[in-house]
Amino acid sequence: MVRRSQRELSAVRVPIRLAVLVALFSAGSFVAAQITVDRIGAVMSALRAGQFDKALQLLQPKLEQNPKNAQLWTLRGLALSGKGDKREALGAFHRALGVTPDYLPALEGAAQIEYDSASKDAVELLQHILALRPHDPTSHAMLAVVAYRKGDCATAVRHFRESGPLLDSQPGALQDYGACLVRLKEVEKAVTVFSRVLTQSNDAGTRLRLASVQMMAQRSKEAVETLQPLLEENTVDTEVLELAAMAHEASGNTPEAVRVLRQAILSNPHDVNLYLDFANVSIDHQSYQVGVDMINAGLEAEPKAAELYVARGILYVQLAQYDQAESDFAKADAIDPNQSIGSAAEGLAAVQKNDPEHALATVQSKLANKPKDAFLLYLQADILTQRGPEPGSPEFRQATESAKKAVALRPSLAAAHDVLAKLFLQAGESDAAIDESRRALSSDPKDQTAIYHLIQASRKSGRKGDIPGLLKRLADLRMEGTREEAERNRYRLVEEKSPSTEKPQP
Repeated sequence: MVRRSQRELSAVRVPIRLAVLVALFSAGSFVAAQITVDRIGAVMSALRAGQFDKALQLLQPKLEQNPKNAQLWTLRGLALSGKGDKREALGAFHRALGVTPDYLPALEGAAQIEYDSASKDAVELLQHILALRPHDPTSHAMLAVVAYRKGDCATAVRHFRESGPLLDSQPGALQDYGACLVRLKEVEKAVTVFSRVLTQSNDAGTRLRLASVQMMAQRSKEAVETLQPLLEENTVDTEVLELAAMAHEASGNTPEAVRVLRQAILSNPHDVNLYLDFANVSIDHQSYQVGVDMINAGLEAEPKAAELYVARGILYVQLAQYDQAESDFAKADAIDPNQSIGSAAEGLAAVQKNDPEHALATVQSKLANKPKDAFLLYLQADILTQRGPEPGSPEFRQATESAKKAVALRPSLAAAHDVLAKLFLQAGESDAAIDESRRALSSDPKDQTAIYHLIQASRKSGRKGDIPGLLKRLADLRMEGTREEAERNRYRLVEEKSPSTEKPQP
């Protein structure tokens, strides 16, 4: 699926308009009596022409004569900003604000610089502007983007709404607005926002995101229409085909969904997600053997894909071929124990994979200060178990004792019961493994690891009659998880955005 990319810091910019300069000298402005209109006019002309050094030369003698004039310091800030000397420009704007704290042109100039550099000081300046001018759309838009960067979508949406039509000239900010609406589960409003984005930026990425949001809003037919121009192109991106297939399936056009999925698989035979999508369609329409055949093709292309073994195992369960299903689940667990059926619900899997020795040392150093911390004891047992110690070895005994202490201190910690069940299985204590797995399920009925351990322990203890029911339960949870993952993937697609190419407005 889509990978997250880096986004530009300034999706919304405050344009330094000539109208701002004119406002400096309008009625009520802070113009010192001794500054002649001609000399100020000359400074303005130089700024309009981009002659920033000339403007600075004209300003210097007047600043020496009037060092407490807010307008002159603001003009100096504008000239320095035009030259690209942001640090000195910010200093000039702050000199102006030191004289006149509510001087809007200086506040705007300083806010733009702080915003562009992603400084936390931008928020205070922008809020100051809104205190003086509550309905300023640009300040609202900038505060919205700042809130979005922090993950505060509730605040971001409030400011985006106050930005009004300004956002129509800022596709990047509009996309942030839409992404926040999705995160807040206001998908119908998100459809409207992403439709606005499409009118401003009619590109493939925008169409893909709009279609994804339409799918979230259960507007599958509209999603197909949105994607149609992309489907008519000679070279179609696999992501487009995948989403189009799901849209066709959701709108009841299964034959077209299957055709598009086959086209996608032919275009990219190594994309595991496509085979998984095909398997889901096969399950929904009880075409289990067709799904098995497609997964077999996927395993020829990607023989070490644990997800494909899990998917085929689920299909075998539907076909009541329980031995084959159990074999596939075991194969998936052997290929990728951290992410397949047999993975623990919690832990430091990513850290362990990168540096298990460091992870263990970190946990043990914390345990020295907190020896009765159930979660730390579980983590120690989990990390030791991942290292594959032999039953009876000191490491194996340490892992077992650590897991036992964890469940004694915190009986509801399902992941600790899972680790202990795995250790009991390795030690040949099937009945004890069954007990621990059932305790895990009492805390978390959707714990797939516990069900998987129950299947293994039931076979070893001769309780084969329990296995079909457990396999069906596991298959149902996997299918539920697959559908939830599809929703998460669509959300990630909405959030994904290429680096902004927007230019400052003149």
